[in-house]
Amino acid sequence: MYPARFRYEAPRSLDEALDMLRSYGDAAKVLAGGQSLIPMVKLRFANPEVLVDINNIRVLDYHREASTGVLEVGALCRHVDLEYSVLLGDRRPLVSSAAPLIADPIVRNRGTLVGSLCHADPQGDWASVMLALDGEVVAVSATGRRVIPMTDFVTGPFTTTLLPGELAVEARIPAPKGTPHGRYLKLERRVGDFATVGVAVAVETSGDKVVRAGIALTGVGGNNIKAVEAERALVGSALTAAAVEEAARLAAEAARPRTDHRGSAEYKRHVVHTFVTRALESAAPVAA
Repeated sequence: MYPARFRYEAPRSLDEALDMLRSYGDAAKVLAGGQSLIPMVKLRFANPEVLVDINNIRVLDYHREASTGVLEVGALCRHVDLEYSVLLGDRRPLVSSAAPLIADPIVRNRGTLVGSLCHADPQGDWASVMLALDGEVVAVSATGRRVIPMTDFVTGPFTTTLLPGELAVEARIPAPKGTPHGRYLKLERRVGDFATVGVAVAVETSGDKVVRAGIALTGVGGNNIKAVEAERALVGSALTAAAVEEAARLAAEAARPRTDHRGSAEYKRHVVHTFVTRALESAAPVAA
């Protein structure tokens, strides 16, 4: 199927892009990696009047750690840049664990983390990572700038709080409060498939205590789910086998899966419990 007719714009500066977005409003869609948008346009699931291609705005191509310890990921940072980043490693284990599991190599070479967040697919992996790490999205427009917590950014399937004329330019992940541990686990029918179930787990420890915990779920609800009660159960205690079991139980309760061709709701909830247990046991030493 051929896409509907659209106007193509390729601004060379951020100011030029913002002027275009302000001028075109709801009629415009931003093109970064295009790994979700282009198939939707070809199938006419999306029919933008204007595509604003931001790939010439090279100042948005970065990932870096600020002096405050915050990880900043620009709108043109590709999945593959994070997959092979020497900056992440032990410092950002959850991000490092998730990057190789995003789609397939072809998609990772062009797709972007920020673009994935803006697409807001309930089976998108990065949104769970950002929720588990208490991340934020930075949006700018011709009239100003705002920082949006990831918990507020996605409002439903394929829906965000971005306003007409706004451009998401950066994702931010705060500095760790303690020693970071983390892992992303994903059940998929084949390599490159969307997650049947995905689990993002991040814990930060000081001594034998958990000082911060993040758990988020992919593919088991109408949007990515932050398992708040499971997180609270871990903070302030040692990471014992009993604590791991309680967190896994609460995370499974937070899931809202539906029975479909990928599996029953009961099966998916069981996978959540298993994945949270595995991630916590492998991400940090569990006390006897």
